[in-house]
Amino acid sequence: MLIKKILKTSPTAEIMEVKGWVRTRRDAKDLSFIEINDGSCLKNLQVVAQGDMDNFESLVRKLTTGCAVRFTGRLAASPAKGQDVEFQAESVEVYGWAPAESYPLQKKRHSFEFLRDIPHLRPRTNSIGAVMRIRGQLVTAVNRFFEEEDFVQIHTPVISTSDCEGAGEMFIVTTPGAGEGEPPCAPYFFGRPAGLTVSGQLEAEAYAMALGRVYTFGPTFRAENSHTSRHLAEFWMVEPEMAFCDLREDIDLAEKFLKFLIADVLDNCHEDLELFTKFVDKGLRHRLEAVTGRAFTRTTYSEAVEILENSGKKFEYPISWGSDLQAEHERFLSEEIFGGPTVVTDYPASIKPFYMRLNDEGKTVAAMDVLFPSIGEIIGGSQREDRYEVLEKRMAAQNIDPAAYQWYLDLRRYGSAPHAGFGLGFERLLQFVTGMTNIRDVIAFPRTAGRA
Repeated sequence: MLIKKILKTSPTAEIMEVKGWVRTRRDAKDLSFIEINDGSCLKNLQVVAQGDMDNFESLVRKLTTGCAVRFTGRLAASPAKGQDVEFQAESVEVYGWAPAESYPLQKKRHSFEFLRDIPHLRPRTNSIGAVMRIRGQLVTAVNRFFEEEDFVQIHTPVISTSDCEGAGEMFIVTTPGAGEGEPPCAPYFFGRPAGLTVSGQLEAEAYAMALGRVYTFGPTFRAENSHTSRHLAEFWMVEPEMAFCDLREDIDLAEKFLKFLIADVLDNCHEDLELFTKFVDKGLRHRLEAVTGRAFTRTTYSEAVEILENSGKKFEYPISWGSDLQAEHERFLSEEIFGGPTVVTDYPASIKPFYMRLNDEGKTVAAMDVLFPSIGEIIGGSQREDRYEVLEKRMAAQNIDPAAYQWYLDLRRYGSAPHAGFGLGFERLLQFVTGMTNIRDVIAFPRTAGRA
């Protein structure tokens, strides 16, 4: 039985088993108290081993942090404070030892920097274990939300010939050269250059034009040589796409989606959230509840720039109309000006990708970013350009070869319809929900420039 369930079970005379990894052991005369955990919850189960138990001296007294064990015994009421039950062991089996002289995790707090050097062992710590349980809960909540909203999940390609964002930061997929002296990418395996996807959006649009409401949830990749606490080379995106949808409806769905996810964590991850509130961000729960309890502020890019220019604050990156908002601008707006989640709309066309719908004045596009305090942009989306001629001109203006995107233009040639969607950076959501300051600490195996 999982420790998560055992801790909620009443004392029983029945013989049962418990399995897990040793966190600590402390000894008294002819008695040992062993704390074990199986990863199912934050709390440990205290196992009490008596000195007359078989293998007490040869096994129990030699248990160290990290050992994998199986205890057989009975669950009893605990006289100790802070726990209702304890496990009274009658026998023990050691599945695997963890020599204390070499095992890197001991009974003390380790820095996140240190833990990043042992990504294969760090999930055994309280903090990373709690992150991953919350992550798993959010994955379930994402799929439940879209099921309730009548979306169909599709799996878009990991290998793509389309650079959705047009930034040229794709990892190129290559094969060994066919002959001596040829570049590694020749001949092309797919007959043309291909890379790891930066977004599943374009392919999702094709299925939205057939199924109405679709979403994709999978890994995406950016070959961006960044070493900040906000960037990964491999990360996960949630990308819904809706036919017969405009920008306002897109924003409404994004707000409903974020509130649903955060409410789900508040309802189902009490213990793990308490850990982060105590040790990482004391205002965490209040910050999460504030998201679910109020409407998101909505403002245009032009209004936001005017606010920033007149704020009197000196920014590292000066702001003016036509320049993109940086993280410091996004956080200032959501934290200092509006005091909560903020949606910024109608960005200059010159700083946004070709697929966003051009507004009637010809200078801005029907784009939106959702900004969160402490994070900045957490969702980016837009109404897509559904007019064939306008899309073709936008591609030409950004020096995009229309032949490479003929299929995408076909979606506008045959039965085009208004449609919109957005992308949620899943790891950034995890950062907000846990209070973790470095994005490398909310993904199982972080991939960054120079480190895989």
